[in-house]
Amino acid sequence: MPAQPTPDEQVERALVVVAHPDDVDFGAGGTIARWTGAGIHVTYCICTDGDAGGFDLEFPRDQMGALRRAEQIEAAKRLGVFDVRFLGYPDGRLEPSLALRRDITRIIREVRPQRILLQSPERDYERVGRSHPDHRAAGSAALDAVYPDARNPFAFPELRIEEGLDAWTVPETWIMGGPLVSHYVDVTETFPQKIAALRAHESQTGHMEQLEEFVGGWLRQAAARAGLPAGRLAEAFYVMATG
Repeated sequence: MPAQPTPDEQVERALVVVAHPDDVDFGAGGTIARWTGAGIHVTYCICTDGDAGGFDLEFPRDQMGALRRAEQIEAAKRLGVFDVRFLGYPDGRLEPSLALRRDITRIIREVRPQRILLQSPERDYERVGRSHPDHRAAGSAALDAVYPDARNPFAFPELRIEEGLDAWTVPETWIMGGPLVSHYVDVTETFPQKIAALRAHESQTGHMEQLEEFVGGWLRQAAARAGLPAGRLAEAFYVMATG
């Protein structure tokens, strides 16, 4: 059931879990800039290095992962995020495994966020590009880590016994890129930061001369659905109470 989001001023720590470098910037870059601008400490958990990405067939594949990590770290800085963690799973082969759930649970217990943002585990038939199998796998594993894993002291007991990571309940979960929407964020003022972050992913967007127009078109449609005035831009989410 959808819930009203907690005011940003009442949130100290937020965690973002996504499959690939650039996923958060495409899906929620303007919102992240608003969060950091409100004083929220944001941590990224990137499940893969994005080593199967890019558009240059001549670029050495064994160098792509390191390049995309560096691009994501720079993109994060442009949105005010300075804590970026990579899990190193293979790009294009991500599965919602127990191992992935454990690794995300570890980060939840380390960060202890009041808010988590993740990708939808559901397929969106109207915009199939948002429903990459890795996106759905990351969303499914992250949602399972939120409930029941991270809050259950007996789930992955080695995290508590060997690493000293006590159980943590995430009060609020935001989902992006899915078929359900319950909340829109006006990102008109932070749109330039979003585009700057996307431009940091040069291996992915360097060939997109119309990037600003392309991304802006989707955000204008979201703003119209939200009932915002003409000319505004918005990002869309489904927000749940998970506390």
